Amino acid sequence: MTRYGRSVWLERYPRARVPSYPKLRQRLVTDVAIVGAGLTGCATAYAFAAAGVKAVLIDAGQVGHGSSAASFGWIADTPSADFLALERAVGLRTARRAWQAWRRAALDFGALLRRLDAKCGLESRPSLLVARTPEQVARLKREANARRDAGLDAVLSPARDATAHSGFTVQTAIRARDGAVVDPFRASLSLAAAAAARGVAIFERSPIERIRFTTKSVEAATAHASIAATRVVVATGRPTKLIAALERHVSSQRAYFALTEPIPVKIRRALGSLDALTTDMATPPHHIRWIDGERLFVSGADGPVVADKLREKTVIQRTGQLMYELSMLYPDISGIPPWLGWDATYGCTVDGLPYIGPHRNFPHHLFAFTGGGQSIAEAYLASRILLRHHIGETEPADEVFGFARGREHIR
Repeated sequence: MTRYGRSVWLERYPRARVPSYPKLRQRLVTDVAIVGAGLTGCATAYAFAAAGVKAVLIDAGQVGHGSSAASFGWIADTPSADFLALERAVGLRTARRAWQAWRRAALDFGALLRRLDAKCGLESRPSLLVARTPEQVARLKREANARRDAGLDAVLSPARDATAHSGFTVQTAIRARDGAVVDPFRASLSLAAAAAARGVAIFERSPIERIRFTTKSVEAATAHASIAATRVVVATGRPTKLIAALERHVSSQRAYFALTEPIPVKIRRALGSLDALTTDMATPPHHIRWIDGERLFVSGADGPVVADKLREKTVIQRTGQLMYELSMLYPDISGIPPWLGWDATYGCTVDGLPYIGPHRNFPHHLFAFTGGGQSIAEAYLASRILLRHHIGETEPADEVFGFARGREHIR
């Protein structure tokens, strides 16, 4: 029977081995308080600790158990936004900087996980953005031309090659070569452990109820304890009630995921190599890849957040929808049931880029809000930008992800 509501990353991690961190029960004084212990918070905690900054990491739930543990586990080397649309919104130079910074972050993220010897299933994986209809082909060619004109890689694969690597009929595709896939839950745990080894104090099941700031400091408080710091980093993915004033910048969306039962060898051979992670140009797009070489993993059917009382019913319905749409792409898998179906809530910005950095209305705060899509490369990207803001060594590309973008093109 299909299991609903729990991701593959949590399902196959032994519960007895999940690390446990204490609740915050006292007043602490530190340099930086990091609120949110998902992949971004854990990467940020490690980055600050490695730079010699005293930090505390705190989460309302458990380390890595939120949206990070429900994600697709894709370290994409390009943002989810269309380059052409981003260029129109923020200008050519800004869009190019965003693309270059993202690719560098994807490569550096993989290098960090290898250096830490993180047991998280890290594997290099090319990706395809595929076009299946004449209208999609025209859009994809315009996108490829815009990227090439900006000096970025954008190789169009012919129909035969793209079809062989995706496993279904494709007219053309843009192939990216520097991405990777990973178990995001294990990656979060590894980064948290590495941060703790460098002196970061980590607390779970300790929801922050208020953040107060003065001209010189900031305090993040739970119901019975608090953290006094010179800076607070809010790495919650999207604004919460703590920062309700910023909700206008980031909307909440929900993505859905389905993972098949093992697919028989004969059918897998008939599907072709399927060695690339594939994203189509549907609205919303589907993201498809193999897990363990025998299960097809698909995400999509994104939509608005539903009420809690409707969540379980919606997950069941969207899992069935995803499996139907998957079988339309791969008819040979028809009749193979899903093993798991789940959902995840994520933040979504107008231009598809995350907001990372300070906001003029919140002294002593730094923020990391996701832009949308399925790439987790932004976790590493955010960790480096946040650290540079804290130590006062920002780079021009960091402005691309700031709250001021869009008011005028960054020079």
